[in-house]
Amino acid sequence: MIRSIPDGVYPTMVTPYTQDNKIDYGAVEALLHWYKDRGVAGVFAICQSSEIFFLSFEERLELLRFIMAHKPADMTIVASGHVADDRERQIEEAKRFIAEGIDAYVFIANRFAAADESDDALWERMEHAADSLPEIGLGVYECPYPYKRVLTPELMGRMAPTGRYQFLKDTCCDIDMIRRKLRAVEGSPLKIFNANSATVLASLQAGCAGFSGVMANFHPELYADLCACWKTDPERAEKLQAFTGFASVAECQCYPVNAKYYLQLEGLPLNIDSRARDKREFTPSRQAEIRQMRELTNLFKQAMM
Repeated sequence: MIRSIPDGVYPTMVTPYTQDNKIDYGAVEALLHWYKDRGVAGVFAICQSSEIFFLSFEERLELLRFIMAHKPADMTIVASGHVADDRERQIEEAKRFIAEGIDAYVFIANRFAAADESDDALWERMEHAADSLPEIGLGVYECPYPYKRVLTPELMGRMAPTGRYQFLKDTCCDIDMIRRKLRAVEGSPLKIFNANSATVLASLQAGCAGFSGVMANFHPELYADLCACWKTDPERAEKLQAFTGFASVAECQCYPVNAKYYLQLEGLPLNIDSRARDKREFTPSRQAEIRQMRELTNLFKQAMM
């Protein structure tokens, strides 16, 4: 069944690990409820922040199965896991993920075409995959790894009339490009969720449906507040934009290790281990920066009350 994706905030869910490098399911469950308590609409699960390129297919499926079994009752789950190169394996794995009851399955744009291949090639392969899957809402993620394939407005103009596509996690970081994409999908069910913190308010004003970025692993409640207030309280929205936009420089530090550290400071029972990043890069100085950012976040929230 094709479900409409609610507007709002969709954190790119990180994967906690135990000391022996297994998925820490107790921490996964705690994280789901931490997100929910901070006003998100849903989560983007089994994505790059989840370290999917470092998880086996069995681990990705088991993780998604656990998320679906333990998520808060009204939490929307969009999920990917789309890492295979072989076209038929992509389809078979997608079917297994879809069978878990997710609200939308998200393709990764760069899995359908190499950097030097045309949008026609990407569209042909994406449509073949879509036609081979059960009836479900689809999304696309402009994943930066192994290379960033940004969808053009022209390609989105092909996607919109099909009615299948419901969700785009946009990583172009270009508000003018976002506006052109919004015009291309106007009147369709395809919603754009901006991943770039510096342009969230401008993108909401242009017509985006919400935020789906890594900084929702630090202070999702601020993004939820921004998404809720931008129409009715523009002054508050401008302040929220200024803070969240500047705080997003943390993305360039040592992600996702730094996000796991922040979540640890929030009281979640997880450690900072990562398969995608060496935690030794997260030096004492970088740790101090994250502690200080959290302190400023709390001071900012108090000032906004």
